Formats: sequence, structure tokens, C-alpha cells
Amino acid sequence: MSATDRPKDGKKSPVAAKAAKGSKPAPKAAPRAGGKPPSAGSKSGPSARRAPTSRPRGPREDYPTVQAFVAIGANLGDAEAAVKAAMAAIGALQRTQVTARSSLYRSEPVDAEGPDFINAVVAVRTGLDAEQFLVALQRLETLAGRERPFPNAPRTLDLDLLMHGNSVIDTPALTLPHPRMRERAFVLKPLAEIAPDKVPRAALARVTGQVVKRIV
Repeated sequence: MSATDRPKDGKKSPVAAKAAKGSKPAPKAAPRAGGKPPSAGSKSGPSARRAPTSRPRGPREDYPTVQAFVAIGANLGDAEAAVKAAMAAIGALQRTQVTARSSLYRSEPVDAEGPDFINAVVAVRTGLDAEQFLVALQRLETLAGRERPFPNAPRTLDLDLLMHGNSVIDTPALTLPHPRMRERAFVLKPLAEIAPDKVPRAALARVTGQVVKRIV
């Protein structure tokens, strides 16, 4: 506005007054959750949020596994309790989960000595290879007080690895599938209970003369 356009009485011209009336004050910043408005130097919006604290990751459980079968037997001490405890201990092994448990069976010793055996079979999924799994089973036998004073001696716990996936192994330490599993009713009957597809009828027929009684 030039000096000649200014009103002499000090009042604003109608045009200036209308422009001033139409202008709006700048919006105030919204208050924070604590009730105070943000300071001029503070930032708001997604970029000002703290990065989430990283949480420790638990153990991975998507490891590859194979199906395996373990025969359990005991004929010293409280054999029934020992077999049940062994089922739980096998399921507690690293990268191993028990997926099926047979009933408990009573049988007379075969190629062994001492009182009647209590037997069972468990199916597992394990990420351990056959040799690692065998070592873990032998460790459980030792923890249960297994001793080997002479061949076929009575035992507090006997764990036989019957099958490990499709493994076919023949070494001094391990033979898979178990070479005598189809000759023993105390293995075939509990195995047939939880995995009938693994036990041919002809194999069961060959061991009918062996007395095995389901007890639990």
C-alpha cells in the first residue's frame, strides 16, 4: 500500500480489514500423553518412535527329524517304574519327542537271566542321527544303574534301538534294523500295538509260542 493509499485517520482501509478478518491463527501443537505440548525442537510421528527392543529367541524346533523306535525292558528292582521313567527320559532327550507309547508287557527272560521282564516300545521323532541317538540311550541306561557283569545279566534298564528312519547300518557298535527284533514277542507285540505297519503278520505268527502278557 503506498503512502497515498493509507487513510489519514489511522484506521485500516476496508480492504486491509477484510484481509485481516479472513486470516486464521496457526494451529497449536496437540498436547502429548503427559498433558504438555511438544517443545519446538521435539519430533513427532513414526520417525520419533523408539525401535522395539529385540527379544531373545528361544530354541528352534523346526529341525529335521526321523521316526525311530526304542524297545524298553527291565527285570531288576521296580521294573515297572523303571520302564515308565525311561519313557519320560527318552522324551526329554535333546531334539527328541516321544510320539507313541505302548502298553507294558510282562515276559520271561529270553537269552537272559533273572526275574520276568517288564517291556514296552516307544515311537519317537528325533533330530539325532542313529549313532548320536544310540549314545544318548546308553547314557540313560548308565544313569539308571545298568551294569554288565556278564553277558545277558539281569538289568535295571535295557534300551534297544530297533529302527531309525530308513537307516541300514552294520557296524560293531550298531546294527539297524535291530537284527533280532523279529524273533522276540516282547518286542513285536508292543511294536505292533503302536505301529502295526512295522510288524508283518508272519513275524507275529512265528513268536506265538513266547508268553507275553499285557499288564498296563
